Amino acid sequence: MTALATSSTVAVVGTGTMGQGIAQVALVAGHRVRLYDTAPGRAGQAAEAVTARLDRLVEKGRITADERDAARGRLSPATALPELADAALVIEAILEQLPAKQELFTALEDIVAAGCLLATNTSSLSVTAIAGRLRHPGRCVGMHFFNPAPLLPLVEVISGFATEEAAATTAYDTAAAWGKRPVRCTDTPGFVVNRIARPFYAEALRAYEERAADPATIDAVLREGAGFTMGPFELTDLIGQDVNEAVTHSVWQAFFQDPKFTPSLAQRRLVESGLHGRKAGRGWFDYSEGAGRPEPRTAEPCPAPGSVGLHAELPGPAVVLCELIEEAGIKVTRDRTPEEPEGFLRLPGGARLALTNGGAATSDVHRKHIRFDLSLDYRAATRIALAASAAASEADLAEAVGLFQALGKQVSVIEDVPGMIVARTIAMISDFAVEAAARGVASPEDIDTAMRLGVNYPGGPMEWVERLGARWVRDLLDSMHRQSGGGRYVPSWALRRRADLEE
Repeated sequence: MTALATSSTVAVVGTGTMGQGIAQVALVAGHRVRLYDTAPGRAGQAAEAVTARLDRLVEKGRITADERDAARGRLSPATALPELADAALVIEAILEQLPAKQELFTALEDIVAAGCLLATNTSSLSVTAIAGRLRHPGRCVGMHFFNPAPLLPLVEVISGFATEEAAATTAYDTAAAWGKRPVRCTDTPGFVVNRIARPFYAEALRAYEERAADPATIDAVLREGAGFTMGPFELTDLIGQDVNEAVTHSVWQAFFQDPKFTPSLAQRRLVESGLHGRKAGRGWFDYSEGAGRPEPRTAEPCPAPGSVGLHAELPGPAVVLCELIEEAGIKVTRDRTPEEPEGFLRLPGGARLALTNGGAATSDVHRKHIRFDLSLDYRAATRIALAASAAASEADLAEAVGLFQALGKQVSVIEDVPGMIVARTIAMISDFAVEAAARGVASPEDIDTAMRLGVNYPGGPMEWVERLGARWVRDLLDSMHRQSGGGRYVPSWALRRRADLEE
């Protein structure tokens, strides 16, 4: 371990919510902490706020009164940068503006000792660029905490192009000593979480723009069908539409406007309207007093079919559906001589019910197709999305709805769009993760850890690829690309290579 000794001083520059949270973490870990802010009096106010946080920890039984008092004695506000001269680590949490961060670190370099570690809490700016004006850029490293810093365990430790290995290791070990779960990554746009999480928001917005469903329904399908804690529309309302859109735009620009990262026009219009989410009282949803939340689109109860036919094996996680159907008392007749490789269920009225393959249900205008969306755990899922082809009748759709309702699922019927909702989201996140691992952004293990802890995903995307199979993810994206064009859904070379190895 090369973690900083607790006898060393940690300075935090920037005293907003994030700066206060980082200061609390370092303080509780046993360090002397100095707070600095350019706004007069702000550092003192922040010190009082951190002290109030410590009082709450005592009330909750997480620290003792003696530990609080000792921590109070180690906390002090600074009125000028030179007061940070004895710091062994300076973490900045100021405005997300490159010139401001460069100016701060340039000034600090003339103040702190040569061995002082300079860390930026940036969420989207280049660590390499921030350090670029320093005489000794090797000691500059990214330490990206997640808000609220005292509660969320993840810290991304980012090595810029010039970051020395010893500096990154010290930052990593210090974060671990503070009780955090650090992951290491290279200086790439969005780092791990903000890079790989982009499709969670982007595909929901794209599905909305395609009129697949309304925001409440898309959120419900991803929550109840895929196990995400929050849907993308409610989550961006919580984050702030302006903040989320700015990160998306920053990553898109950093990747030279790669179509995979293209921002949403619908979200841009929301931001332009000042509807920034909860903090503004309205975003995708209305948060004013007395406003009700819109309900997701949910199908009315339909009778379950008495039997279904199974044509070949259902793919991936959907294989368990036959077991669930039989447990529900519905007979499954198995076709032992399938004519086509794709597995599907034949409904009594003749319609084919199959897992989405990335194409629209109306791939053949003369066939009665109904597609159901992906779930990583069909037994646990409580909601399933269905989309019907133009040839499928209301009676056909009612049979499919009744079948899933008999399995204890609520059903949302959405418009017929490629990849539906969950499948396109999971496939894109998985592809981003595979490519990031292949490019050395982070290890597969750290990628999964980052996505589980940083954004509370129901699993790691590298694990999802193992479960679904790289071939299935590749084929779904290939199908979406053929229908959508533009390059957004072209599978990465890393995913193609992994899929080839499965064949």
